[in-house]
Amino acid sequence: MKKIIVLLCLVVAGNSFAQIKMQGVVKDSIGQPLELANIIAINQETSALESYAITNDKGKYILSLGKNGKYKIQVSYIGLKTLEEIITTQEANIAKDFTLLPDKSLDAVEITYEMPVTIKGDTIVYNADSFKNGSERKLEDVLEKLPGVEITDDGQIEVEGKPVSKIMVEGKDFFDGDTKLATQNIPSNAVDKVQVLRNYAEVGQLSGVTNNQDNVAINIKLKEGKKNFWFGDITAGAGIAPSPNDELYLVQPKLFYYSPKYSINLIGDMNNIGEVALTNRDLRGFGGGFRLPSRTSGTNISLGNNGLGGLTSIANAQEVITKLGSANFSYSPNKALDLSGFLIYNSSRLRTREENFIDYIEVEDDPSTPIDESTSIPPDEATVSRGREASNQFIAKLSASYKPNVNNQLDYDILARVSDDEERQSLVSSVVGATEQLDQVNPYSINQNLNYYYTLDENNIFAFEAQHLLRDEDPFYNALLVNDPTNNDNPDNDAFDNTAEGLGLDRDQFGYNINQERFVKSNQLDAKLDYYNILNAKSNINLTLGAIFSNQDFNSNIFQFLDDGTRLDPSPLITDLDGNLLSAENNDVEYRFSDVYLGVHYRFKTGKFTFTPGMSFHAYGNQNMQDGDTFEDNFFDILPDFEMRIQFKKSEALQLNYNMLNTFTDVTNIAEGLVLNNFNNIQFGNAELQNALSHNINLVYTSFNLFNYTNVFARAAYSKNIDQIRPLTNFESVIRTSTYFNSQFADETASLGGRVERTFGKIRARLGANFSYSKFNQFIQNERSINESFAQTYSPELRTNFREAPNIRLRYTHRINNNDQGTNSTRFVTRAPSIRFDAYIWDAITFITDFRYTEQDNDDQVESFKTWDASLRYRKDRDAKWEYSLRASNILDIDSNISNGAGNISVFSSETFIQPRFITFRLTYTL
Repeated sequence: MKKIIVLLCLVVAGNSFAQIKMQGVVKDSIGQPLELANIIAINQETSALESYAITNDKGKYILSLGKNGKYKIQVSYIGLKTLEEIITTQEANIAKDFTLLPDKSLDAVEITYEMPVTIKGDTIVYNADSFKNGSERKLEDVLEKLPGVEITDDGQIEVEGKPVSKIMVEGKDFFDGDTKLATQNIPSNAVDKVQVLRNYAEVGQLSGVTNNQDNVAINIKLKEGKKNFWFGDITAGAGIAPSPNDELYLVQPKLFYYSPKYSINLIGDMNNIGEVALTNRDLRGFGGGFRLPSRTSGTNISLGNNGLGGLTSIANAQEVITKLGSANFSYSPNKALDLSGFLIYNSSRLRTREENFIDYIEVEDDPSTPIDESTSIPPDEATVSRGREASNQFIAKLSASYKPNVNNQLDYDILARVSDDEERQSLVSSVVGATEQLDQVNPYSINQNLNYYYTLDENNIFAFEAQHLLRDEDPFYNALLVNDPTNNDNPDNDAFDNTAEGLGLDRDQFGYNINQERFVKSNQLDAKLDYYNILNAKSNINLTLGAIFSNQDFNSNIFQFLDDGTRLDPSPLITDLDGNLLSAENNDVEYRFSDVYLGVHYRFKTGKFTFTPGMSFHAYGNQNMQDGDTFEDNFFDILPDFEMRIQFKKSEALQLNYNMLNTFTDVTNIAEGLVLNNFNNIQFGNAELQNALSHNINLVYTSFNLFNYTNVFARAAYSKNIDQIRPLTNFESVIRTSTYFNSQFADETASLGGRVERTFGKIRARLGANFSYSKFNQFIQNERSINESFAQTYSPELRTNFREAPNIRLRYTHRINNNDQGTNSTRFVTRAPSIRFDAYIWDAITFITDFRYTEQDNDDQVESFKTWDASLRYRKDRDAKWEYSLRASNILDIDSNISNGAGNISVFSSETFIQPRFITFRLTYTL
């Protein structure tokens, strides 16, 4: 690694010494400097684009040119005549000013090359071909080379540190804007322009009266040859791997059609090598573009999630078999009506294995009590788990948008989701012994959205948004635990015996067969009506009348199957905090929540400043009925919020946000009966839980400077939570039982992070740093425990972007996590250097290899692992229809990855077993 870094530094130094700088000022005919004028330099010998620049607010530009060469300089600015001049370089730097005259002639200088980057208002336009070198295959390969754009480890896109909310192709949503599907499937050779739409307004009528600074979208412009024609690619492959993965296969058709009237996108995938377009977790979080009308109201009501979270991620599975079929369409029968929709079916099968060592938190003894709390902490536990996960998911959406004129817009969306999920896990614990667990759930949901926007006149705008969600979840859980019925009353009885007695189970069995049924039905309506009154060109008033109505019905039953097959409905001996016996069956709860609110906001501009102070007035209704009792809490609250934005320059801004947020829990934390999250995690709710209140402050700075190719992003955030809902946890061996309460102790989180990126010719350097601190309170064995954590992450990166020469990306991640859990203190250090090399040779061969080394230091215990992937591709030329590729993953054939970390009540060390070395041969046909 050190030799590679030295070599890259020599390349950078050599590239710098071989160049000179040409700089100056671009002015108009009366001597005023021109900001955002375009300057390009074309090498007269090779006819290639050598360098480009965009002037800053003082009209200044800088070009990097080779020594002893001849270049055609073209200077252009909208509305002025393009200037062209031949420049010959020698050994010294050049100072050269340009003056552009009014364009009074129909004759125009032919622009031989397009500017790689241009700025048009809030839109940044990247010319994709200016950043390609031939090794790209998908959209993500292009995006990661663009200044200011980053692809995160989970496949999401960020621009200037802000997440991209949607991706469009030719102005049409791609699978409702899903960024991951777009980046991993749209072919790079179809991309002409990448338009980054900052301050993106979903509704044009509201663009002038709403704050959209955090909303970023990307629109892909296709090459001319890709419009009104089918394009895409079809890949088929096979390979070898160690047993039991002897035969590998892969089939991936990806077809696209775009015309002014309609578009069709078809994406298929079937393989057993772990390459997936969407993971199960991606699909479970797939929102389909829905956004709650109350998202900025100051109220957050949770409906919970009773589905399966997944045993592990795709990258950490030993075996992965997936099938994906998806289709997306848009159709415009006339100028006023747009129809669109998509269908997604995904089937996956995972096999997992994981080994853990868990060190539970220590608790100090309270001398004021008769018991020694420090002796009741759980013992250290070593576990080995093997699991199988099966998931079948189906998602469908239909959307319609009707715009008869510029003053009216009506939108309707409906999203349906059905899944069939199952997880089986065999767990061997050093404390509990062997257990078998089964989780099953067949949930469905229907989400509808209706929006209407009406512009009465130039000063009055109305916006109505409503969303309805209907969701049904039916998780089933089964656990089989070993039991010796002869030692129930011995001090050294089985680890689960005391818990079984508390649950009311029959302990005279040769094993515990525990089952639980749960049923959760959620019905929520979220609606608001906005009125905008434009007072003048710099100010407006926004009045909001909104309401949230949420109903949740919950029921659960715990029962035991005895050795003879009969069913036992247990009578638990566990009591709540008031000493009342808890129920394990017919845990029937009705939970009703309402929020009717009125919001007032005033937005005004003065100079570089934009201020938006406001507040909302809420009337809350909170009621739950269970076991014949009703708990009701109705109250009023006022929640202020404030936003200030300083626009220093067109591409430099500072934004401050403050808001107060009321958070309400879901029905599962309110249900007072016993609920099994799994056999070693039991909970009962609290009917008297109230809302938590948080104060949130965010400060964001962004700068996108094309003059010196520098991008800066920084964010600072602080949150203080009052009356936060926290668990009260007690242990019986490693079995924990928890309930919930509103903590009188405030929890706090703070974070500071940023990224600086600068381009030096063909070299791009990036430095990122993040710091985060959190403090929260919990009660374990009836004793308060304060958890504090401080994390630091440093991520320097250096990469080249040569069009002809091979390219290298060097990245290093250094992460430090310090955790204080009661009397426990831990420190984890992760060091992860990586190198990626890609070369496009002879206009035919593409070679890409990626190597990563990860080292984890846990209190002087150092563990490490290495990952290495590579691919070799051949196509006759850039326009060839056929491509042949050989790919190898996990070349070093490592068995597992290592990770260390800290949870709320424990510190863990985990070894996760992964797929072995896979080698596949693939054939790709490009349309």
